[in-house]
Amino acid sequence: MQAGRYRTLAVAAAGLIAAGPLQSLAQAPAPAGRFPVKPLRMVVGFAPGGGTDIMGRLMATQIADALGQPVVVENRPGAGQNVAAEYFVRLPADGYSLYMSSAAHGINVSLYSKINYDPVKDFAPVALFATAPNLLLVHPSFPAKTAKEFLAVARRNPGRLNFSSSGIGTTQHLSGEMLRAMVGLGITHVPYKGSAPSLAGLAGGEVDFTFNNIPSAQPLLAASRIRALAITGAKRSPLMPDLPTMVEGGLSGFITETWYGFFVGAGSPREIVTTLNQVAVKAVQRPDVRERLAQMGADPIAESPEYFARFLDAEIARWAKVIRESKAKAE
Repeated sequence: MQAGRYRTLAVAAAGLIAAGPLQSLAQAPAPAGRFPVKPLRMVVGFAPGGGTDIMGRLMATQIADALGQPVVVENRPGAGQNVAAEYFVRLPADGYSLYMSSAAHGINVSLYSKINYDPVKDFAPVALFATAPNLLLVHPSFPAKTAKEFLAVARRNPGRLNFSSSGIGTTQHLSGEMLRAMVGLGITHVPYKGSAPSLAGLAGGEVDFTFNNIPSAQPLLAASRIRALAITGAKRSPLMPDLPTMVEGGLSGFITETWYGFFVGAGSPREIVTTLNQVAVKAVQRPDVRERLAQMGADPIAESPEYFARFLDAEIARWAKVIRESKAKAE
């Protein structure tokens, strides 16, 4: 472990957590013409301090700096991002309200028996700007130092282990469901409202293991309050080069990654979508932003709204297959 890098990320993450929501953003219509002429709102479906929140605040800062108007982050955690999505679709589709999302946006339509929004028709993709793997994490007292040892412990204790996630429908949750389906483990899912409380539950001994992203886990890893056994990406991370992948740990085909991107409401002016996409593309091409993303274990993406739309369609199909095979469901 490289504690210096962990401390650097912890400081960076703390600096991104800003003030609470601005209540009056949607009260007055924006005049036609130049954009933007008033503050923007970014809705995040997870608690402050988690990976989606950190990434959202990073992009909010870039948008504010480029366009000269504040971007106020509004956290509305719950139901694996559904609370925020249902809230967002009721806001005006004028380009001033942004929806910061993780991979849950492509998962929930298959996982939940009913959702009160359409993940494609109600949202206009703006920019997919990063992807990142998760880590398999355990409490320091867990009697395993590798993924292979973890599987051996789990098999010796059928039905006794539980795992946390940042919410139902997240890649953290579905990583656990994939594990259950692939090796036939009897494990119990304990959802929390965000990565930070999920990790706190693990560090406090409330659960046995979790899957979580690198930026959220770094501070607790640096303090030795949790331990990483493997990474869920297709390759090892430069941040943690000694940490094997789940595939190396004996689970062929076990690859899960989350993604970070933002939307506006369907029907928002096309020129605003283009403007916001250009800001995001230029942001992830900046050396300082690329370095920040690398510190978070994420790979930058600089693509068009059309690319994001195609990517989302593929994600919905991919996770539908995982959910069908794992028989995971949420009410």
